Amino acid sequence: MGLCDLDVPSFTQVNRRFRILEVTPFKIPTKGSITIAIDSTGVKVYGEGEWKCRKHGWSKRRTWRKLHLGVDPETGFIHCHTTTTNSESDESQVDDLLNQVEAPIDEVYLDGAYDAQSCYDGLIARNITPVIPPQKGAVEWYWEEENDYPDYPRNVAVRRINEIGRAKWKKEVGYHRRSLSETAMFRYKAIFGSQHYSRSIKTQTQENKIKIKALNQMTAFGMPISKIKID
Repeated sequence: MGLCDLDVPSFTQVNRRFRILEVTPFKIPTKGSITIAIDSTGVKVYGEGEWKCRKHGWSKRRTWRKLHLGVDPETGFIHCHTTTTNSESDESQVDDLLNQVEAPIDEVYLDGAYDAQSCYDGLIARNITPVIPPQKGAVEWYWEEENDYPDYPRNVAVRRINEIGRAKWKKEVGYHRRSLSETAMFRYKAIFGSQHYSRSIKTQTQENKIKIKALNQMTAFGMPISKIKID
């Protein structure tokens, strides 16, 4: 461009700086306690696209990372996130996610992949109400003696589902709010793409910190309001 006084860093310099960059989370405005919906999605590291694999089969090894998000369904803000390999289980990330949330939490909405005793016990220890659909055909959990924990949240959910059915139970507890975590994941992939540009798990975590801070900043500017015009 002929700009003699403009110093442009090389890719190596930018990449080295990126590894040690301190990314402070976006300060999310909160008033009182909140609800968190947690879910995970796969983000590709490298490999062939979905269309090519569906059409011609895959010929190269594909690698994925898991992005775990905790979203406030009321505001759309992403309060917490972790990045793991695809071998990590979803329920193993719940404690790390909730440790990042500064506001008090009333309820946590999760899908059936989190139907594990460690997940329930961890939420109960934090005085948080778990809203998790038990697996189909699930039975109540018992420990040393029958009815040791008659009001254990999962046992209560199993009994209620047997009484009114799974669909009515989901409506009764407001389980549909969990789907808003999938909306946040759609926004992430629609804006930034469905793959990481960094290779190591450390730099991929840094990459996600920057992207999620940007998403929260966009949310703070204002979310779109859809309206139907009737003539």
